[in-house]
Amino acid sequence: MAGASVWVQAILLLGVAAAASAQLSATFYDASCPRAMATIRAALGAAGFRDPRIGASLLRLHFHDCFVQGCDASVLLADTANFTGEQGSFPNRGSLRGFDVVDAIKAQVEAVCPRTVSCADILAVAAHDSVVALGGPSYTVLLGRRDSTTASLSQANSDLPPPSADLASLISSFARKGLTTTDMVALSGAHTIGQAQCANFRSRIYGEPNIDSSAAASLRAICPQSGGDGALAPMDAATPNGFDNAYFAALLSQRGVLHSDQQLFSGGSTDALVRAYASNASQFRADFAAAMVRMGNIGVLTGSQGEIRVTCSKVN
Repeated sequence: MAGASVWVQAILLLGVAAAASAQLSATFYDASCPRAMATIRAALGAAGFRDPRIGASLLRLHFHDCFVQGCDASVLLADTANFTGEQGSFPNRGSLRGFDVVDAIKAQVEAVCPRTVSCADILAVAAHDSVVALGGPSYTVLLGRRDSTTASLSQANSDLPPPSADLASLISSFARKGLTTTDMVALSGAHTIGQAQCANFRSRIYGEPNIDSSAAASLRAICPQSGGDGALAPMDAATPNGFDNAYFAALLSQRGVLHSDQQLFSGGSTDALVRAYASNASQFRADFAAAMVRMGNIGVLTGSQGEIRVTCSKVN
C-alpha cells in the first residue's frame, strides 16, 4: 500500500507540475529584461574561467533547490539570527558551493533590470549553461519562477536523497517529486561531472563487496579510514570534467563511488537502463534533457506568489 501511495502522489504532482509549466515560458523576460540571458551567461563564463568546478556546483545547487519546497531559490537563503535556512541540513552542510557566483550574477542582472529576474530562474539558467559548457545537452529552460520567502531545514533533511540510499529509496524519493525512475537514473548521470567527499564514500570503499578492487584502492589512497572527511574524489574518474555517459560505464564495472551510485546497477530494476545509457550516449542525453525540464517545474511559484529577491541570500 505504501508503494501505491507514493505513485498516487507522483501522479498528482505530475498534474501540478504540468499546470505550473503552463505558466512558465522560455520567452518570459524577452520584454521585461531582454538582456537577462546574455548577462547571466557572461557572468557565468567569467566564473567558470576562475573555477573549473563551478559548473557541477551550480547544477547541484539547482537540484538541491528543486527537491526542497520546489524550484524557488530557498536553498540560497542564508541563516541569520532570526532565520534558519537549508544550508545547514545534513545533505547540504559543508558541501554546497557556488553561492558567491549566484550573488555576483544576480548583482549584474539587477544592474540592468532591477527587481525583475528571480534567483530561482538564475539558478535554472546557470545549471543549463553549465551542463552545455561541459559538453552536455541543451534543453529549453522555461522561465517565470518567483523566489520563496521561506526555507525548510526539515524538508532538506528528509527529501534530499542521501549517498547511503538504496534503490527503492531513490525511486520513491524521486516519485514523491513527480519524477519517474527513468528521470532518476538520467539525473544521476549528472555525477559524471561531480565530486564526492570522503565522508560520503568511506563506508563503501572499506565495507562493501560490490566494488572493483582497483577502484577501491585508488579511493582509499584519497580517503583514509579516519580523518580526511572533506577529501574529494571524482564520481567519474575517466572523464571528470566532461559531461558524458562514462559514469554509467563505470557502474557496469562496479566503480561507482557512492553507495547510491552503484545501487543503480546492482541486480535491480534499473540495470537495463544503466546498460542502455552506457552504450548509447544519445539516449542518455535526450533523457537527461527531458528530466531537467521536468525537475525545473517542481513546485514553482508564479504570478504574485513569493517575490523577486534583490539579494539571493535574503528575503526582501
